[in-house]
Amino acid sequence: MSAANGEETSKRVRCVALLSGGLDSTLAVKLMKDMGVEVKALAIKTPFCDFDCGKGCGFRVKEVADSLGVDLKTVYLGEEYIEMLKSPKYGYGSGMNPCIDCRVMMYRVAREYMGECGADFIITGEVLNQRPMSQNMRALRIIEKESNLEGKVLRPLSAKQLKPTEAESRGLVKRDMLLGIKGRSRRVQMELAKQLGLDAPNAAGGCLLTDRQFARRIKDLLEHVHSPTLNDIELLKVGRHFRLSRDAKLVVGRNKDENEIIESLMQDGDIMLEPKDVKGPKALLRCSKDKMDERIVALAASIVCRYSDADGPCTIVISDNITVKEIKSEPITNEMLESYRI
Repeated sequence: MSAANGEETSKRVRCVALLSGGLDSTLAVKLMKDMGVEVKALAIKTPFCDFDCGKGCGFRVKEVADSLGVDLKTVYLGEEYIEMLKSPKYGYGSGMNPCIDCRVMMYRVAREYMGECGADFIITGEVLNQRPMSQNMRALRIIEKESNLEGKVLRPLSAKQLKPTEAESRGLVKRDMLLGIKGRSRRVQMELAKQLGLDAPNAAGGCLLTDRQFARRIKDLLEHVHSPTLNDIELLKVGRHFRLSRDAKLVVGRNKDENEIIESLMQDGDIMLEPKDVKGPKALLRCSKDKMDERIVALAASIVCRYSDADGPCTIVISDNITVKEIKSEPITNEMLESYRI
């Protein structure tokens, strides 16, 4: 196949695209396809993205890849991501979002895949200055250097605002067909999507770590649990959360679906609480075994009683999957309740 500037190459030009399923990465892939570049799409999931929740990136990524006619590989960053989150080299954004370190991890995965599939370069949908922490000029340079990809990452939407990459210098793509978008507005991208006949998706994304309430929960977890598990992270995503002591946390379901999720996340050492004879939530009490005492259990029961339909004291059923017992409980006062809320 001929290169973009007419020079002969021994193989077809191929790139790896970090595809989120959102507008910008979709456009980046489309631009490459229109230049005759073969695209291998890579979707990366973390415990904190809304990949499968139906709100954005992951809900569309497979559909987008299919519509663009590109192969899709999905990689999950789990425990290694949690470990990075404890102390990211480049810090956090407005919440607990380690944007630069997160991108470095994703770039490293893309670099590995680039080697596996014999790609010439990597593309992303990043737009200069669109995201304040990870898409400014300094951050883009750091991310490339930390992932050992300097000069190998092409950003088709902002290429004319940036130095030419190896792909451009080698004539693998035409620089004059690339764009020079920068800033937070997506007006240009929306117009381009219409011109290209794309069913333009929304901006991808929903990183839970940027959500203030969720950020408080993850910060609390990291402060109290030395080595959080994926189960701990999944539990953060549901219910009302209360820190009862240094070693004990209570998660109270808000509806039937959450009650079922909380029950499914119960593990050895946890205690499940629910009201007897009245409607109310299920709640999971997670505490170090040697720190679990009657005072903590009674406090948890009073919170469950508070969220039940009981008009006053009620009976709370307490189970650890081995034994079951019942205790009478008074509902906690609102003032006391708020002092424990995360």
